[in-house]
Amino acid sequence: MSKLEAKLGKVVDSVGNFFSGTDPLPWCDSQIIAGCEREVSGASSEHMNECLLRLSWALVHSKQPHDVQRGIAMLQGSLPETNDPLHQREKLYLLAVGYYRSADYSNSRELVDTCLQIAPDWRQALTLKKSIENKIKKDGVIGLGIAATAVGAVGLIAGGIAAAVSRKK
Repeated sequence: MSKLEAKLGKVVDSVGNFFSGTDPLPWCDSQIIAGCEREVSGASSEHMNECLLRLSWALVHSKQPHDVQRGIAMLQGSLPETNDPLHQREKLYLLAVGYYRSADYSNSRELVDTCLQIAPDWRQALTLKKSIENKIKKDGVIGLGIAATAVGAVGLIAGGIAAAVSRKK
């Protein structure tokens, strides 16, 4: 009986996670963003890139869409001048997080795939990729449900019209 309960518990948990949209990525609040902005404003030129990267991290992990968009813009602007492969990987990952937070899953998946080409065993990127795929599946299931409902409604209306026409004859 305990094996059955354990399996049932796993099924219920996975269904709950699927529909609840659990998010393994951390969130960042406005106080942390403000602290990063202060850090950038007081940074020396040799520490500026590190401070900007921390600010970008905070912005793309924000719950505020305008902060996420700011983070995306900062990362897109700084990416072409990034020569270090490690920094490039970090920026691509953060950009993927920003797109994920903006529900642009195709761009997010493309960027996380690029990260995984650079570092195939990178756990953060693998976790993000799994989250992206789960969101795409969830959106697909919801889309299919909406489409099925629409088709059912059209069928119901057509059936009602056909019944009304046949009664008149």
